[in-house]
Amino acid sequence: MRFGMFVPQGWRHDLVGIDPSEHWAVMNGLAAHADAPDSPFESIWVYDHFHTTPVPSATEATHEAWSLMAAYAASTSRVRIGQMCTCMSYRNPAYLAKVAATVDVISGGRVEMGIGGGWYEHEWRAYGYGFPPIPERLGRLREGVEIMHQAWTTGAATLDGEHYQVDGAIVQPQPLQPGGIPFWIAGGGEKVTLNIAAKYASYTNFTGTTEEFAHKSEVLRGHCERLGRDFSSITRSSNFNTVIGTDDADVARRLDAIEARLAPFLGAEKMARYMADLHGPTAAVGTPSQVAAKLAERRELGLGYSIHYFPEAAYDRSGLELFAAEVAPALR
Repeated sequence: MRFGMFVPQGWRHDLVGIDPSEHWAVMNGLAAHADAPDSPFESIWVYDHFHTTPVPSATEATHEAWSLMAAYAASTSRVRIGQMCTCMSYRNPAYLAKVAATVDVISGGRVEMGIGGGWYEHEWRAYGYGFPPIPERLGRLREGVEIMHQAWTTGAATLDGEHYQVDGAIVQPQPLQPGGIPFWIAGGGEKVTLNIAAKYASYTNFTGTTEEFAHKSEVLRGHCERLGRDFSSITRSSNFNTVIGTDDADVARRLDAIEARLAPFLGAEKMARYMADLHGPTAAVGTPSQVAAKLAERRELGLGYSIHYFPEAAYDRSGLELFAAEVAPALR
């Protein structure tokens, strides 16, 4: 199994209590930690969001994804860098192709393109994007991916689509990676999203229970067979909320510290839901052996890449280090 790590950027209230003037030092320090030669993490990731979640805060930072991508491209040398995932409708796709190609050049060819239809209605409306129905958002995703694919494989893009119209949009420089930047198609929509993935993706990213993961994997397989695509050529990935401790008491202590830090910002109801999510189907909470067992179960279902969000990382790296020392070696 391969591993990625989210770098806290404020979106999940994971920089609260840290002065904004210190945010970059914290984020860049964690990126450098993941970038070390002996790190098990192959990639670092950010979220493409503008407002904090689960409560939009008028005072707490959410650092912009592609600005961070460019910064990490320059400040790291080994890890691949990605977003999970870029919202197609937040940027014109030809412009996004141009931005991503430039970041790929800066990084020496280490960019991953996570892309999806988007869902966070509050920030959509606040930024003036409206909030079109799901079919339109997925239609934009399909056309946008086609435009980016053209741009990165030919140097230009032309599409007279329902949602986007580009006419000879030149994208130079080209990405350094042969064939263009790899697509991570995020989401488990069975009729549209997984069909787009079967056509364009090097990676998918969907979650759910083990039963849901297995079912969506079979749906993806069916789309691949229909298109003549080798199903095994697509790596399936999932994201995990990860809190790891040396024993059950240490895990409980860490969870209590997370709750104490976030409760003043989230309120009782949202805080309860946040803590419940930490124990949901996409949670990797427990001792090293417990977390390794959960990931091994997913690996048996075909999960090839796990991306881990450590909610305490900006304040305490010991859980991240425990994962690297004991969990990753058991699964690599």
